[in-house]
Amino acid sequence: MGPVFAVVLVFVGCCSNVVFLELLVRDFPGCGNIVTFAQFVFIALEGFIFETNFGRKKPAIPISNYVIMVTMFFTVSVINNYALNFNIAMPLHMIFRSGSLIANMILGIIILKKRYSASKYLSIALVSAGIFICTIMSAKQVNVSNEGSEDQGFYTFMHWLIGIAMLTFALLMSARMGIFQETLYKKYGKHSKEALFYNHCLPLPGFLLLSTNIYNHCVLFSQSSESPTLIPGVELTVPIMWIYLLINVITQYVCIRGVFILTTECASLTVTLVVTLRKFLSLIFSIIYFQNPFTTWHWVGTAVVFVGTLLYTEVWSSVRAALRGPDAKEKKAE
Repeated sequence: MGPVFAVVLVFVGCCSNVVFLELLVRDFPGCGNIVTFAQFVFIALEGFIFETNFGRKKPAIPISNYVIMVTMFFTVSVINNYALNFNIAMPLHMIFRSGSLIANMILGIIILKKRYSASKYLSIALVSAGIFICTIMSAKQVNVSNEGSEDQGFYTFMHWLIGIAMLTFALLMSARMGIFQETLYKKYGKHSKEALFYNHCLPLPGFLLLSTNIYNHCVLFSQSSESPTLIPGVELTVPIMWIYLLINVITQYVCIRGVFILTTECASLTVTLVVTLRKFLSLIFSIIYFQNPFTTWHWVGTAVVFVGTLLYTEVWSSVRAALRGPDAKEKKAE
């Protein structure tokens, strides 16, 4: 399985995953917990069978380190999905999560005492400006779309601000987790698939805290009035929401698997670029297919985020070097 196959997995899996997540969220905005739980169970089960060989294979990294990583990962996953309950539109959700570069750089400077080039700081400024533009325009839409009393408008806006605060916290926590992973991999070596399994298996007991919400959405999914789907061969009728959830879980696994293959086959620059392009295409598809409100300023903000991300990954210099490659080799030969 080469890098081309991995890129196909990332684009097909992640873009499809966003589509089916939006189909679920449109009917049941508070379904984030059941979606997260289903994804964790599926990936943990697959890892238990194929990675740990039914628990017989010992982990290369001590479990105590995984407990710390898992606490952060579980928190980030739950908060990111739960933020959808707070009037956060899917496009804004995707744009906000694209700001991981900012959080990584800020925490890298504070914790790892890293220093970056001027182009890196410029790229972060662009990404920050793009997210700020999109967030401000979304805030205006929250105010405009509310036609109730002044009190209702204030409550709706404060509700939305809580969602923004949750996304910001999740962004910083995700960056901190990335730095922790980096230090672990330097010490014990890269074990991405093992980490994938433990990150999804160890947090499962934590979902007991969310069991009431998960159960309520199980009932809502089963009672959904949308046209049920007949499964051929077994003559079983299943509510469409369960089909959406199943496809969302499978596509999430395909996406994560694709990213895992990319990290083993390609340089980190390539991985970052592919994931960024995937986010951009998912955003455009979400806007066009679901007709999400997206103003000219939203497009400006998105473009600024995208350009800033490309500048950070130094893709421009890589392309120029690739184009100059043959000429450079000829000069050396002379």
